[in-house]
Amino acid sequence: MNPAEAKEFYLARFADRERQKPRAGSWGDEVRRAAIARFAALGFPTTRDEEWKYTSVAPIVKIPFAPGGENGVGGKQIDELGEAADNRLVFVNGHFSVKLSRLGKLPSGVVASSLAAAMSDCREKVEPHWARHADYQDHSFVALNTALMDDGALLFVPERAVVLAPIHFLFISTAADEATANHPRSLIVLEKGSQATVLESYLSFDRTVYFSNAVTEIAVGEGAALDHYKVQLESEKAFHVATHQAQLDRAANFTSHSIALGGALARNDVNAALDGEGGDCTLNGLYLTYAQQHIDNHTRIDHVKPQCASRELYKGIMGGKSRGVFNGKIYVHKTAEKTDARQTNKNLLLSEEAWIDTKPQLEIYNNDVKCSHGSTIGQLDEDALFYLRARGIDPKAAIGLLTRGFAADITGRIKSAPIARWIEKLLTEKIDLLSTDKGRL
Repeated sequence: MNPAEAKEFYLARFADRERQKPRAGSWGDEVRRAAIARFAALGFPTTRDEEWKYTSVAPIVKIPFAPGGENGVGGKQIDELGEAADNRLVFVNGHFSVKLSRLGKLPSGVVASSLAAAMSDCREKVEPHWARHADYQDHSFVALNTALMDDGALLFVPERAVVLAPIHFLFISTAADEATANHPRSLIVLEKGSQATVLESYLSFDRTVYFSNAVTEIAVGEGAALDHYKVQLESEKAFHVATHQAQLDRAANFTSHSIALGGALARNDVNAALDGEGGDCTLNGLYLTYAQQHIDNHTRIDHVKPQCASRELYKGIMGGKSRGVFNGKIYVHKTAEKTDARQTNKNLLLSEEAWIDTKPQLEIYNNDVKCSHGSTIGQLDEDALFYLRARGIDPKAAIGLLTRGFAADITGRIKSAPIARWIEKLLTEKIDLLSTDKGRL
């Protein structure tokens, strides 16, 4: 399909859904129609758009993706993920699986459930936030998700409640006869003084072609704290576009860890708005690419209110003929005096054909601030490699040691032990791949 045909394809898909009413969450129909109208106006982005300059979505546009079905996944496959998946909401091809999901005892008032079910059963918890934070006016893929979403995950934590164990939103794509598309949507709401840890992962046990277009909206209330992890481990033939939008109230604390390891083409947008005095935001990111993967990370932190702090560190490891993109913006509004913001992007190229485009940005409209940013691109330290080789360590192991050391700035910040162990295992497997023929080609 060309871009015009692709747009008509998705508009027809929405029209088909409209004819299939009623469905859960019909109170949101007006928003869905507004979203598909914006998609019709925007179309798919091209590399002529500044925000998509280094990432072409042409491979996504040309495939007529079918809706994902409820294909089966074995519980044993999920259990092999380890402790990180003990407390979980599981979605297969965008559909909630009751039999694969399991949750321990949660504090009174906490809701962890299918978002579609919650839109029917507890509208009062969803409506104040659903489609209120993620911007579908200017972002085509957010508009498409808002119009076509079937289901996703909800975590609602009431005032002063504390959810100790991490809750895992697990989105699995399975093999099908034709390429499929899913539009999962998640909503995380922490009310005043509450705390929680959420792990959100996207993966497949099959090497198939599919498209995940995910949106997560996060509302962190006054004095609340959210530790959020996203692991992107899609199939090597898959396409992944995701937007995370966090809204922080007064003295709220939000920490994001974005780990991007999979997919043929992936784009991750992580945005946070510090919209209450004294808020604190940390964005950590790690992306590792090999063969001909392309992973694009876009971040934006809006300092809206005074005396807020943000810290951002993204690190990239590129091997083979792969390509990485980092574009991070800190935007300080006129009303955000005493802002304290720092942004750093560091990249390690492991081959001569690997490539990174990095673009850190500051946009400041207040004079009473402390802001800094910077980026680096480099290769492995030859002296360090020589030192390890001189002590009998073979080249592959030496490169692996130094590469894991480079990533340790990010993995060392993971507070949850089960999540840290899982990510360390994934990272080791990917770093080992970099030295094989598969990783180089």
